[in-house]
Amino acid sequence: MTNDRETKKSTMGGDEREHRRLAMILAAVLFLGTFQLGEGELKGNYSKLSGIIIPGFASTQLRAWSILDCPYSPLDFNPLDLVWLDTTKLLSAVNCWLKCMLLDPYNQTDHPECKSRPDSGLSAITELDPGYITGPLSSVWKEWVKWCIEFGIEANGIIAAPYDWRLSPSMLEERDLYFYKLKQTFETALKLRGGPSIVFAHSLGNNVFRYFLEWLKLEIAPKQYIQWLDDHIYAFFAVGAPLLGSTETVKAMLSGNTFGLPVSEGTARLMFNSFGSSLWMMPFSKYCRADAMYLKHFSGGIRKGPNTYQCEQKEFQSNYSGFSTNIINIEIPSTRGIDAYPSVSEFSQTNYSSMECGLPTQLSFSAREISDGTFFKAIEDYDSDSKRTLHQLKKSYHDDPVLNPLTPWDRPPIKNVFCIYGVDSRTEVGYYFAPSGKPYPDNWIITDVIYEIEGSLVSRSGNQVEGNPGPASGDETVPYHSLSWCKNWLGPRVNITRAPQSEHDGSDVQVKLNVEHHNEDVVPNMTRSPRVKYITYYEDSESIPGKRTAVWELDKANHRNIVRSPALMRELWLQIWHDIHADSPSKFVTKAKRGPLRDDDCYWDYGKARCAWPEYCEYRYVFGDVHLGQSCRLRNSSADALLHYV
Repeated sequence: MTNDRETKKSTMGGDEREHRRLAMILAAVLFLGTFQLGEGELKGNYSKLSGIIIPGFASTQLRAWSILDCPYSPLDFNPLDLVWLDTTKLLSAVNCWLKCMLLDPYNQTDHPECKSRPDSGLSAITELDPGYITGPLSSVWKEWVKWCIEFGIEANGIIAAPYDWRLSPSMLEERDLYFYKLKQTFETALKLRGGPSIVFAHSLGNNVFRYFLEWLKLEIAPKQYIQWLDDHIYAFFAVGAPLLGSTETVKAMLSGNTFGLPVSEGTARLMFNSFGSSLWMMPFSKYCRADAMYLKHFSGGIRKGPNTYQCEQKEFQSNYSGFSTNIINIEIPSTRGIDAYPSVSEFSQTNYSSMECGLPTQLSFSAREISDGTFFKAIEDYDSDSKRTLHQLKKSYHDDPVLNPLTPWDRPPIKNVFCIYGVDSRTEVGYYFAPSGKPYPDNWIITDVIYEIEGSLVSRSGNQVEGNPGPASGDETVPYHSLSWCKNWLGPRVNITRAPQSEHDGSDVQVKLNVEHHNEDVVPNMTRSPRVKYITYYEDSESIPGKRTAVWELDKANHRNIVRSPALMRELWLQIWHDIHADSPSKFVTKAKRGPLRDDDCYWDYGKARCAWPEYCEYRYVFGDVHLGQSCRLRNSSADALLHYV
């Protein structure tokens, strides 16, 4: 009996060693090939590729860079202490914490008693606060990095590009030389690894990358600009990009958005409005554009040109600036003057009875009227923060010498662009505000919210709202109209594929080839099962030579959690794996079948009393497994599974 157990144990250990040996062979095949860069193609393997991650808003750790004694609290701030996000100090010393977070609303300088600076390296973006209070807010890119490690990516192959997400784009360069350092990061990665980089940007990180591309035009000779991009950037994966801004920014600016933090909405508003970046994510019209303030010639000289802001006729012929409804509906009191909205110091001396004498007037504002300052001028007499907003809007955005970020995107001049976002979640697209009778920052309250839900507009009370809803809704944070703007980047003919997000055998895949596209939204006429989450792929059938564009829509993918989506990470992995093979018959990875790629993808099928996907998975117990699903692991022969995706 003992000999049988030893024989079985030896056999199981041998199987495990064989599995590891085959995995190492696969890794060797992946990493030891040659690498060349052709016309929009990768040949060889990704061992010379680098992945550069540009995180989104509030997704980089900030650390204290000064000594701050906090009265009435045993916790002080010392150099290198966590500020964002240290929930312990936030709960015990909120006033001290705010001093380290707030910036001067006019010149973006630090508080006189405390200043904070962004952390560096991957640790700055993976786990903001290793605790339980903040929940999903704490962990952002941790799962992403875990996937890369599991598939054998080297430590120097993943590079984080954290930044101070409180700053306006021009201040990022002026104070921290961020874009200069980012350029050096790409150049160092090329020298270190020998190949171009793949950019993964999330949320506001996409706006940062867009500004970098425009800033780069002023740094290098125009004739060398495209060549620099071709040499240093292979692909750009834009995840959850607010291409036309986000309506939630308006809520954060007027009433406050706590983002799940244990602070009041007024405190959140006070903090958010001190940041120069608060305006970077404002919604704006897709019909209005601005010329650059500085124009660079081939001779290298810079001349100052007119900074014009012009809108197409469509902006005035259609409603809502391309969005589904007016974003702000606000009640303006009939009583004007300084007594309408007192400052904090005047609050105790002001009599609010004068506000009740007249009926308020309700005004509505579109995305253009928000981004060009019309809205803030309209409430200037009623909101003490409007002057600050108008100052920052003109100085840091409308008069920015590199780019007015509050203008529609053109397709980045990069060979391969993948635009990825979630759809069909309930997303806020409009608000009704009314005066609260309290001082700033609590002087506005939200009386109603308009949501887009799968092609319709609904108020918070559940009533239908008139407007121009899109064919789908957004990702809970960014409206569909803003996310889907990148469909304009697709070529004249598009191949559309809809497939389940989970592993599938291909029986539920729907395909439409050569769908005509005329710089507008593309809506597939495809069936949908209510119990299945799909990915819908829009891929160039015809495109500019040497360029590739694709759009991926993931059902029910939350804006913040999309970077942790296993389906997204699997598709990214397979697309890169596909691209490194020069003999691939198609421009994009096949969607015909999706089998398990990792042990975590295998699970126990209780109905059949075996591991699901027996072609790929088998029952293989390892000491420490606590349930049947944990013992379902990839078969040794599944190392060939990736060959199906070439």
